[in-house]
Amino acid sequence: MHWQTRRFRLDLSRPRVMGIVNLTPDSFSDGGQFGSAAAAIAHCERLVAEGADLLDLGAESSRPGAARIDADEEWRRLAPVLDAAVQLGVPVSVDTCKPEVMRRAIAAGADVINDIQALQAPGAVEAVLGSEVGLCLMHMKGEPDTMANLAVYDDVVADVAAFLAQRAGVLRQAGVAADRITLDPGYGFAKTSAQNLRLLAHQAALASLGHPLLVGWSRKRTLGEVTGRAVDGRLAASLAAALKAVQHGAHILRVHDVAATVDALKVWQAVSDNAGPNQI
Repeated sequence: MHWQTRRFRLDLSRPRVMGIVNLTPDSFSDGGQFGSAAAAIAHCERLVAEGADLLDLGAESSRPGAARIDADEEWRRLAPVLDAAVQLGVPVSVDTCKPEVMRRAIAAGADVINDIQALQAPGAVEAVLGSEVGLCLMHMKGEPDTMANLAVYDDVVADVAAFLAQRAGVLRQAGVAADRITLDPGYGFAKTSAQNLRLLAHQAALASLGHPLLVGWSRKRTLGEVTGRAVDGRLAASLAAALKAVQHGAHILRVHDVAATVDALKVWQAVSDNAGPNQI
């Protein structure tokens, strides 16, 4: 399986690591750490050196209760970092749900548009048509400040699968090639911890939709509820969830801790490569 982005065709025969670069003052895990363009660019360079296969730049926090910002402010945060990141030799994703920001990012050389609202905003589908960017469609309900009250499902696995299949179908019908589309279950978005864990346990049902899966478990609240650890103590839990996600069909892991995840995947891959019969 491959994922076609604007400049790169990613071979997904092995799991890939997407490094998170938050350009926000208020993200749940590392908000404010990379608020200046210089700090954010240095972080991009560090993540690539640690083995990131892609970078994901986000300039508006999606944590519950986060303040909304307008497109101009989002672009002010993004523009200088995007300009530098596209020179680093890996695909660069822009995490946004605003069509205006999508258009600007595509014009500035972004390889991927990663939308937590799965291109449902008016004009979002039109913003990506005519480009060659890769697309990531995520499942969520409502907005970040309302999603916690919307974690109600008949069957969380079936409901998430149906939503993602429907959104991918909209893009396909609009003329987007299938190999440009990835799907994200939206762990932590409008889902209780029990629902997140059930969705992970049955994630193979989403892998069967025919598109690569991009997942984000890094430092999530569910991991804190399971372990009792604060955000800065969830590395081991994040790695365990990441490897479980790969076991159940994930192709791309969106993470804060790139070096540790790359090492964990090397061990996982080495075991997989030597798991055949008659191996000693």
